[in-house]
Amino acid sequence: MIEVKHLHKSFEDKEVLHDINAQFDNGKTNLIIGQSGSGKTVLMKNIVGLLEPTNGEILYDGRDFVAMTKREKVMLRREMGMIFQSAALFDSMSVLENVMFPLDMFSSMNYRERVKRSQECLDRVNLLDAQQKFPGELSGGMQKRVAIARAISLNPKYLFCDEPNSGLDPKTSLVIDDLLHSITQEYNTTTIINTHDMNSVMGIGENIIFIYKGTAAWTGDKSQIMTSTNKKLNDFIFASDLFKKIKEEEMKEKEKGV
Repeated sequence: MIEVKHLHKSFEDKEVLHDINAQFDNGKTNLIIGQSGSGKTVLMKNIVGLLEPTNGEILYDGRDFVAMTKREKVMLRREMGMIFQSAALFDSMSVLENVMFPLDMFSSMNYRERVKRSQECLDRVNLLDAQQKFPGELSGGMQKRVAIARAISLNPKYLFCDEPNSGLDPKTSLVIDDLLHSITQEYNTTTIINTHDMNSVMGIGENIIFIYKGTAAWTGDKSQIMTSTNKKLNDFIFASDLFKKIKEEEMKEKEKGV
């Protein structure tokens, strides 16, 4: 579990995050949502240590990440897996070599063990047959699956995903969502996904935090989001015609039942 307590982040005299409090549970897909410029990316960067909070605490199973020494932070980062928006694969490495990279850097396994573990991860994302290919030979969805395989190679306790469906078609996005959700349950990870994809929200949003102008404006799950009375959240959710229609249909059904 990751807890964020009274988190503030300022850049010079501009406060970007104000008194954020949130809890991200293990074994669940925890989503951070919000408009562009709302502060959700800054929040994730603070949680993983790419930015230093101005004030507040970030607790990894009770361990205060902000107060740790540099060495302690390096050790904790070995428990993290990262999936970047662009997949961030090494073009000059094969798929297998890309997945092996974290193991080469941080594990004490011998070469044969590293290969075996990497192949297990590729098999988990249904890409074992592509292990000798290079990223440029793969589709965008396949590259994201390689990135997922690489992220889980060290059996992380914490998994972070920055816009994992960016640039993907709706069908492929559903595949990635299902894969992230099943891996989260299988490994019992604390998974945090930064997204503005409403299909992801309604599909795998087990714990959702909505960031609005640097504040935590709403928290809940996918079953609560459609009936929320939070105007800021509704303006964000129902910006698309599809979700407006869903809301209207639900209201009609509710009126019939009265």
